[in-house]
Amino acid sequence: MASAFANAKKQIDNIAQILHSDYEDRKKFEKAISLLKKPQKLIKKTLKIKLDSGNFKKFTAFRSQHNNARGPFKGGIRFHPNVSEDEVKALSTWMSIKCSVVGIPYGGGKGGIVVDPKIMSQPELQRLSVAYAESFYPFIGPWKDVPAPDVNTGGSEMAWMLEAYEKKIGYQAPATFTGKPVEMGGSQGRTEATGLGGFYILDDYFKDRKLNKSSSTIAVQGFGNVGYWFAKLASESGYKIVAVSDSSGGIYSPKGLNIDLLLKLKEQYLSFENITKRKEYKSKFKFITNNDLLSLKVDVLVPAALENAIREDNASDVNAKTILEMANGPTTPEAEVILLKNKIDILPDVLCNAGGVTVSYFEWVQNLSGYYWNKNEVNERLKKIMDKAFSEINEMKKKKNISFRQSAYALAVKKIIDAMILRGRV
Repeated sequence: MASAFANAKKQIDNIAQILHSDYEDRKKFEKAISLLKKPQKLIKKTLKIKLDSGNFKKFTAFRSQHNNARGPFKGGIRFHPNVSEDEVKALSTWMSIKCSVVGIPYGGGKGGIVVDPKIMSQPELQRLSVAYAESFYPFIGPWKDVPAPDVNTGGSEMAWMLEAYEKKIGYQAPATFTGKPVEMGGSQGRTEATGLGGFYILDDYFKDRKLNKSSSTIAVQGFGNVGYWFAKLASESGYKIVAVSDSSGGIYSPKGLNIDLLLKLKEQYLSFENITKRKEYKSKFKFITNNDLLSLKVDVLVPAALENAIREDNASDVNAKTILEMANGPTTPEAEVILLKNKIDILPDVLCNAGGVTVSYFEWVQNLSGYYWNKNEVNERLKKIMDKAFSEINEMKKKKNISFRQSAYALAVKKIIDAMILRGRV
């Protein structure tokens, strides 16, 4: 299977074929495309921390800074055993596209530490977060690179990193990190922002296609922050969520699922598989594998877990009419060819999950101005941005008779290339 970064480069090459006729100066255009296929800077460090046992341990850490023609680099820091150079390069590329899709003034960045946080204590994670901020501080800042939480990181890690960063520079700079606790300048509405942004896109799509939400069925793969909030908001609005899953597998009920009840049960029994093993829930829920979930006959399939969930080997099994991507890079380019041939609409990740980075942008704006908005203001501003992005992408899709992803990439890549040309970089 191709690497995530190979997939990201392939997507840029595909879009170059659509965009090249917009540029008279072919040399400039080709140079811009080749620059977009590699990060401007990749920083790799070894972090050394003291464990609770008294022993010292080394960890590999990365930060990929893709393109800052439209503004400072922006992107999460993840703590995961599978973090790699290839992954952060791909994710920083997608962040550049994503920020451009929704029109916020950032370029893409992404960072990570190769670590399994599940086997670390809280004090160890704090020391690791501090070590990351101390090691990478020359490369980040409100007008340089603005990190945020990602897989296995959250408000606590951002708070620890901000404190370590401010000690290094000697003054307060809350706009350096987003996704902070509200008490430290975090934005209202940030927790549910990614799921809410995806829900707004779902609503826009249903309105445009004149579809009936109450008779629709939705399956959600992934029940972390994004999958949970998307499922909860869609369910409360009248859509029927018939399946959700975590890494152990999923729960299916054709009558529809109570999302808040499932959250409580998952917190109690730790996995969906454990829930369905219990006598009192065996008859209520059917346990399915993640592969079963991908092949359910539903109106909308929502991959909200990790990248490469839908691949060439399982794309033909997908029975949904529409795929709404809430994870980063959940569909490989090879799988996309099969899905489009089967007349399945794919609402792309760079649009659907851009709610998180949009509210991160709001947090940055609020930190820089020292003036804060309430949750309603945040959600209203987010809706305006998501609605506008969907409308522009949908319009171009119809005009050029291309896919949603091609339309999103064409609009986004053009904005980045134009900024590079205006700056004289090409």
